[in-house]
Amino acid sequence: MAHADDIEIGCGGSLLRLAPEVPNLVVRWIVVSGAGLREAEARNRASALLENVSEKQIEVLGYRDAYFPFQGADIKDCFEGVKRDFDTSHILIHWQGDAHQDHRLVAELTHNTFRDHLVLEYEIPKYDGNLGNPGFFVPLTQAQIRRKLETIGQHFSSQRGRSWFSNETSSRRAKRCRMQRHHSGSRSPPPAHKTTRSGR
Repeated sequence: MAHADDIEIGCGGSLLRLAPEVPNLVVRWIVVSGAGLREAEARNRASALLENVSEKQIEVLGYRDAYFPFQGADIKDCFEGVKRDFDTSHILIHWQGDAHQDHRLVAELTHNTFRDHLVLEYEIPKYDGNLGNPGFFVPLTQAQIRRKLETIGQHFSSQRGRSWFSNETSSRRAKRCRMQRHHSGSRSPPPAHKTTRSGR
């Protein structure tokens, strides 16, 4: 993901559902930007969200927020390194039509690098104009929605002054679990009961 709170906002509820449903789940969690408080938030929130996942690796790469288009070659090299040393079956990443330049670049480089993988794109539902036409929705329980909202509020104190950062806004949009699915190569898409890996 591009920033510390992206995957939590985009598909945190789906990860909360996925963890107990998929035995022996292995997660490599990569945040492309983050320094100081934002890095601490990223690591703490990932640990909280993945507390029921026994095998996980959390990385914060530290690239400069909002400048990804000018650091694309270095970010691409990092992605190629991940592809070499980690055999992943599914990838969660930003929607390619996202209006934010960092989100969009990370999505484009993901598809460019992981050509034979199932790539599942999520939206960052901060503004309605930044939403696309999702391929499927992921149902969440009220308990999963509450936990997602509580943990975002607890671990991302740096974002509390943002106009979109409110329980009312997050609750309304957390119930609209939207995802795009893109698949290349021969790997089969997951069965229906496992598509929660790609939701919000």
